Amino acid sequence: MQITDPEVVKFIADTQAAYPDEANGASVAENRRLYDAMCALFRAPRPEGLPVRDEQVAGVPVRRYSPEGCETRPFLMYSHGGGYVLGGLDSHDDVCAELAVATGCEVVAVEYRLAPEHIYPAQIDDVAAVWSAETARGRRGLVVGDSAGGNLSAGLCHRMLGTGGPMPLAQVLIYPDLGGDMTAPSYRDNAKAPLLRTKDLEAYSGLITGGDMSLKRTNPEVSPLRAARFDGLPPAFIVTADVDPLRDDGPAYQAALQAVGVRADWRNELQLPHGYLRARHRSARAGESFAAICAWIRDCLR
Repeated sequence: MQITDPEVVKFIADTQAAYPDEANGASVAENRRLYDAMCALFRAPRPEGLPVRDEQVAGVPVRRYSPEGCETRPFLMYSHGGGYVLGGLDSHDDVCAELAVATGCEVVAVEYRLAPEHIYPAQIDDVAAVWSAETARGRRGLVVGDSAGGNLSAGLCHRMLGTGGPMPLAQVLIYPDLGGDMTAPSYRDNAKAPLLRTKDLEAYSGLITGGDMSLKRTNPEVSPLRAARFDGLPPAFIVTADVDPLRDDGPAYQAALQAVGVRADWRNELQLPHGYLRARHRSARAGESFAAICAWIRDCLR
């Protein structure tokens, strides 16, 4: 589908000017430099007065966003996107800050190790280590993530299902990579979509797995849609971008959860590409989507 919304068209043009498609063919260091600069271009100031601090939990760097009154509410553990290769605490800083204020929950953002220097299971091990440390204090929480972070959030739920560890209250998955069928229409129709192409997904998959693509076919921590069971998983809110190769992973995961009686809500955002959270202050569509995500979390906690 062609994107015609002028606000979104402008967002795409500004993104590609700072972070062109060719960045994925550059060195890892150059790719990261360009990505970080692009994220900085769109970064909004943090809400005034929000306490924020950096620390380490279980040896993993985290950033806490602690709005007033959050002590009485479950926390949100946020895993950032970036293809498992890019991003960190700064790339999604404003998203996490606004999420904390909008929900009243403390957000714990995780700076997991990146590929290709660290391959699976390093990323989910870091996310799981933070989750285990936080819940060991008697806290309850939800997992939230976008893109690769959506994959890690869903993967954590499957790990908890397998180990009997503390299950998140809910999983909020924003244009997630769930290891879906790459012959599905969205992978074909959006193969050359702006901001994320099917061949980019293939490249990132090779980096996170160290080239062992059997993990994508069989391991539910890498490809949650390939899991043998879905019963016992927490409620899910799955948000997809319509002009994104990953779009069809969303309804497929919803169907898998609903088939075993798990609540799963799916929202597909028309005229929006992958990575649109950065456009939430520039595009009415993106802003409405972010507001819906925050509202779902608030409703879930009532």
